[in-house]
Amino acid sequence: MSSDSKKLNETSPSSAAEAVMETHRSLGAAAALHLAPIREVRNPAEADEMEPLVRGMLEVLGEEPEREGLERTPHRVAKAMRFLTSGYAADLSEIVNGAVFDSEGYQEMVLVKEIEFYSLCEHHLLPFFGKACVAYLPGKKIIGLSKIPRLLDIFARRLQVQERMTQQLAASLEEILQPRGVAVAVTGFHLCMAMRGVEKQASQTTTTAFTGLFQGDRDLRKEFLSLIRDGGRS
Repeated sequence: MSSDSKKLNETSPSSAAEAVMETHRSLGAAAALHLAPIREVRNPAEADEMEPLVRGMLEVLGEEPEREGLERTPHRVAKAMRFLTSGYAADLSEIVNGAVFDSEGYQEMVLVKEIEFYSLCEHHLLPFFGKACVAYLPGKKIIGLSKIPRLLDIFARRLQVQERMTQQLAASLEEILQPRGVAVAVTGFHLCMAMRGVEKQASQTTTTAFTGLFQGDRDLRKEFLSLIRDGGRS
């Protein structure tokens, strides 16, 4: 068990949530990759300590948690939140599961486009969602293509900001493959901007992360951006 995991286990229940968030907040793009799971997998047969918190919130809102429509809402919300934040309990090595192979001399760009993601904004606990495009230039290794969306899910299923998630996805491929470069572009629609605050329903946010050759080679970045924009058609 990592020192970070031990620290969480020694924390009192009242401050456990703060400890998890402080650990997550302290993760740089690359530091996230060296942690064992931040949160241990909960036994689904046990009562979820989140349920009374949801029930209390309903009461504060002026609702009646015992009425028919809300009777099982605390259970449903707790179950949904466990799923939506399951990235805290995910283990990179288990997700990749050995699906890293010899590149056999392949040197050109590998691009996976329009990978859907759903995440929760850490500021308001409202969803943001969209698509990610991920490319890398192989060194000696390539990764099974299905693992790239799974890596995205690890970081999306946490309380997040889009900027950090973009960096973490790029850094995870760097960590696993040691490629010659990684490029990530993420476009998201944030309900915290659409449902409240400025209430701008049509706005989107795009974030990028470039490593290795993609950082220093403008033509390579242009090729990547052209491919994700229109498939490279002139």
